[in-house]
Amino acid sequence: MTTHETASAIIRLMQGVVYRESDEQSWGALKADLGAIKDHFATIGIDVVTDDVEGYAYLRTREPADGEDPLPRLVRRRSLTYNVSLLLVLLRGRLMEFETTGAEGKLVLSTEQLVEMLRLFQRETSNEARIVDQAEATIKKAEELGFLRLLRGSRDEWEVRRILKAYVDAQTLHGFEAQLREYATGTRAQTGDGDD
Repeated sequence: MTTHETASAIIRLMQGVVYRESDEQSWGALKADLGAIKDHFATIGIDVVTDDVEGYAYLRTREPADGEDPLPRLVRRRSLTYNVSLLLVLLRGRLMEFETTGAEGKLVLSTEQLVEMLRLFQRETSNEARIVDQAEATIKKAEELGFLRLLRGSRDEWEVRRILKAYVDAQTLHGFEAQLREYATGTRAQTGDGDD
């Protein structure tokens, strides 16, 4: 592997998630020189996380050891709205169901399916267009964050990216699902963000 290819893979990692299927050159360089790349980032407190089964790699800030001051963050934490968080948790649950059924390939959902998933947790309103607009904005944000990808040649079929599994872990999913169950059974249905 050339120094140029390795440098390119490092830069791609710094820009975001590297996927085997969409960037074979960076993925190949990353895998060929993984030890050196991990050592490079380790000096600044960053871990290179790879998942060979799912085919992705990303950077994660290492947690400081006891008594250590945290280093400045290279990888910024993302502040998500409630709707985006809700969608990610719902998608993670769908991905888990998809995998436990033994289904092969990618989980693909239509825009309509995504809107319906979100609609269940929206306040009842007669303004249907507002619900759809809000859901579509949430879907677009999930795409920008790299958790959804519009299928090539499609206008409303979305691949759920498996990096979501690293972002929403089982513990987070379990805690959020408990809150959703409360909401769905009506114990939180009367509470809202404020009076509209």
